[in-house]
Amino acid sequence: MDKFAAFGKNVSSAWNTTVTPFAQRSIHSVKEQLGQTGEKTQLPPEYVELEKRVDALKEVHQKLLAVTNQYSKEAYDYPPNIQESFTDLGKSISEKVSLLSHASSPAEAQAAFTAPPSAKPQPKTFNHAIARASLAGSQLLQQSSPVGQSPEDPLANALEKYALAEEKVGEARLAQDQQIQSRFLAGWTTTLNTNLQFAAKARRSVEASRLTLDATKAAKRSQIQARGMNPDDESALSEEARAEIEAKEDEFVSQVEEAQSVMKNVLDTPEPLRNLADLIAAQLEYHKKSYDVLSELAPYIDQLQVDQEAEYRKSREGA
Repeated sequence: MDKFAAFGKNVSSAWNTTVTPFAQRSIHSVKEQLGQTGEKTQLPPEYVELEKRVDALKEVHQKLLAVTNQYSKEAYDYPPNIQESFTDLGKSISEKVSLLSHASSPAEAQAAFTAPPSAKPQPKTFNHAIARASLAGSQLLQQSSPVGQSPEDPLANALEKYALAEEKVGEARLAQDQQIQSRFLAGWTTTLNTNLQFAAKARRSVEASRLTLDATKAAKRSQIQARGMNPDDESALSEEARAEIEAKEDEFVSQVEEAQSVMKNVLDTPEPLRNLADLIAAQLEYHKKSYDVLSELAPYIDQLQVDQEAEYRKSREGA
């Protein structure tokens, strides 16, 4: 019988040291939601302000990541209404143009255009799609021209040059996306999933400490009331009860200070702004590259157009 009693005492002790604090917090939390508790320990105004700022920072990260995560998907601007074959996505535009330049007959040109694909399929981006369509158009015009016609069809020539330029723009877009993935998306995802999670964990510890403190206070008031005394009379607390409450208060203050330090660190780190600067730099580099490529092409196309108009007017005058 003595051994059984000792076993029961050990089980009771284990319950009080492990399950009871959690159960007390849970019960007290439910009572708070139902409005069945007394005064609630208030958090410092500075702490509340930090919570608001951290919540705002978290929402900012979630909103921008929801949009910019598209940079991790190659085909985010690929037209959904076009159908390209395995052959279309085979060799790059520059490879096809090189093969076509060595063709000495329409048959060789067609063979070069439909040459076996490379090991890696060509990218599915809007610019690459434009490039493939332009080169296909150039080839169709060349094939439809009479054999030995001179000079070369200006539109076919322009489309080939445009195809090469659009491929370069497409490659610049892919380079931009890679930069954004490594320098922006990775950084902001880390902030959201690591730094802000540290802050959330610290805040949960504060809430658990507050509930433990308030649950302890409520339990002591109940004990005083059970003795027929005023539950709000702190002088009725025993030294042991007062020491227990003070220990819980010290723990609460410590958790609040720790959480404030963590939240300040999350809010003050320059990493998110540095990542945003990297995002803008990648976009700027891409648009500058696009501008340079198209600026180099535009005068050439303009001259082709001027020359063709001159030839057209000359032929009309001769007629």
